[in-house]
Amino acid sequence: MTTLFFATDVHGSDICWSKFLNAGKFYGADRMILGGDMTGKAVVPFVHQGGKNYRMTLLEQVFDATNEEELADLIKRVRSRGYYPYLTNPDEIAELEKDPDRVSVIFLAEVLKVVQQWMDLADKKLEGTGMKIYCSPGNDDMDEVDEIVRSSKHVLLVEGQVIQLDDHHEMISSGWSNRTPWDTHREEDEDQLKVRYEAMTSQLKNPHNSIFNIHVPPHKSNLDEAPELDKNLRPVLAGNSMKPVGSTALREAIEKVQPLLGLHGHIHEGRGTSRIGKTLCINPGSMYEQGTLLGTIVRLGKNKIEDYVLTTG
Repeated sequence: MTTLFFATDVHGSDICWSKFLNAGKFYGADRMILGGDMTGKAVVPFVHQGGKNYRMTLLEQVFDATNEEELADLIKRVRSRGYYPYLTNPDEIAELEKDPDRVSVIFLAEVLKVVQQWMDLADKKLEGTGMKIYCSPGNDDMDEVDEIVRSSKHVLLVEGQVIQLDDHHEMISSGWSNRTPWDTHREEDEDQLKVRYEAMTSQLKNPHNSIFNIHVPPHKSNLDEAPELDKNLRPVLAGNSMKPVGSTALREAIEKVQPLLGLHGHIHEGRGTSRIGKTLCINPGSMYEQGTLLGTIVRLGKNKIEDYVLTTG
């Protein structure tokens, strides 16, 4: 029997990454799988106010640091929520307001710096354990992330690959999604996703015993319900109107191949399980901003799933 631990959409949260690295040992997992969207969404400026004083705004609240200890605490708070602290001054802020392209350069640099820190931490904590992490960056992750992941000894980049997890189970992986309103880094049309999935499923030796580690959930699976947006990208009915936004190409692939298990993410509020024919699909959801790691443990038998549970930690 092989025990998997899967989590996804950690979105740059240091505390969630640390919890993920500890989860394998804590839950007794044999294999660890990290779904897409590793990286965060925004830089938070810490503006120098003179002396040892800094000011930053987080979620419309203003916070002041008057010494190095307070500054370190605020930086830790920002990193725990998945944002990137950036120490700056009023003059640079004025320049950045006139030059959005430079803001993008700063954001990319901060993202890649943290990804490197995460890979270094993984290599340090997992050294000598024999544990590997299977990772496929998601639609929110820049292309530049891949090269850093490839440099890790213990985090394996598995996008587009067929991986032999154990004697009986293969896994396909992809972090690409169908089109979103946000025009993110790794999204494409459904016909392109279909080609992407077929390139992997055609290599499976035992399709019915395989695992689909696919970032986006299948369409109309109850794992892909997200707030409906109007033309201005605002939630309809204050977020109370929901609609399925998963991939039709993925649903078609699951219906055709009938793998043993589907592991998904992308829709943070889509936590739960669903059956598509004989396939169990799981979305553990995400609460990265709260520093809570949501995940799932799945125990695989030779031709079946022995048991599974959604975790909160």
